[in-house]
Amino acid sequence: MQAIETLKLCGPLLQQGSAVPMDVVRTVLSVLGNCDADSQDNSPEANLRKATRIVAKVPTIIGHMQNIIDGKELVGVDTGGDANLSHAANMLYMMTGERPTAEAEKVMDVSLILYAEHDYNASTFCSRVIAGTLSDMHGAMTGAVAALKGPLHGGANEAAMVMLAEITKFVDAGKGSVNDWMQDAFATKKKLMGFGHRVYKNGDHRAPILHKLGRKVADQRGGEFVKLFDIGEEVQQIMETQKTIYPNVDFPCGMTYYTMGIPVPQYTPIFVASRVTGWAAHIMEQHANNRLIRPIANYTGPELRSWNG
Repeated sequence: MQAIETLKLCGPLLQQGSAVPMDVVRTVLSVLGNCDADSQDNSPEANLRKATRIVAKVPTIIGHMQNIIDGKELVGVDTGGDANLSHAANMLYMMTGERPTAEAEKVMDVSLILYAEHDYNASTFCSRVIAGTLSDMHGAMTGAVAALKGPLHGGANEAAMVMLAEITKFVDAGKGSVNDWMQDAFATKKKLMGFGHRVYKNGDHRAPILHKLGRKVADQRGGEFVKLFDIGEEVQQIMETQKTIYPNVDFPCGMTYYTMGIPVPQYTPIFVASRVTGWAAHIMEQHANNRLIRPIANYTGPELRSWNG
C-alpha cells in the first residue's frame, strides 16, 4: 500500500507534467525496497523472492500510474489486475481498463521478451556496480532505472517516436519530403534516434522481429498508423543506403507502441517492466560471486604540483 500512496502523491506532478513516468517508477521502486521483508537479505533465496515480487509489481506500477494520469480509478488495485490474463496482457489491462486483443497481447509479449536481457548495457552495468558493493536488489535496480531513463539508452524508443512525429508533421505541412527532412538532419548533424548500436554494427536482430509485428497491427488499424510505418520505413531506407547505419530495436518499438495506443511517456517504463528480469539475474549473479567493481581512471590533468601546508 505504501507504493500506491507514493503513486498517488506523485499524481499531481504527473498530471502537471513536472514529473515524468520514469522518475515515478524509480521512486516507487525505491519505496518497494523499504516495504520488502527481505530488503536487507542478499542471500540467493531472498534475492529470488524479491526478484519475483519486483517482476510482478512493476507492471502494476505502470498501469496505476497511467490510471492516475488519465484521472481514472486504479484498475485491479486489490488484485493486481486479472489473474486470468498473461503477464503482458495484464499490464495492458491495468493501463487501460480494457482486456487487450490477442494480437496486442502477442506484440507486447514479444517486445517484453526482446527487451528482457541484453548483456552489459549501461543500466545493467550500473546495477552490477551497485550490487558489487553488496547493496540490496531494490537499490541496484533503482540505479539501473535512473540509467535507463537517458535518451541514449532506454529513452531512445520515446525519442525515436518523437522524431517520427516531427517528420510526419513536416511532411503533412507541405514543407518537403521525408528525404528533405533527412538531408537537413544530416547537414545540421542532428542525432537520429533509434539508429546505430555499440554492439550490432550490421543491424540489431531484434528490430525486424518487432517491426514485422508492428507493421501488421498498423495495416489492421489503417490510416495514420500505416502512414507512420511508411515514413519509418523510408527513414530506415535512407539511413541504410546513405549512412550504412541500421535501426536498433528502439526504432520499431516506438512506432509499434504508438500504433497500439500506448502513450509515449510510458514506452521506457514498459522497458523497465521487461528489463527487471535481466537486472535481477545480473544482481543475483553478482551477489553470488562478488568482487567490487572498481575501474582505474587514467588521469590527464595538470602535472604533479607541490603543496606547502
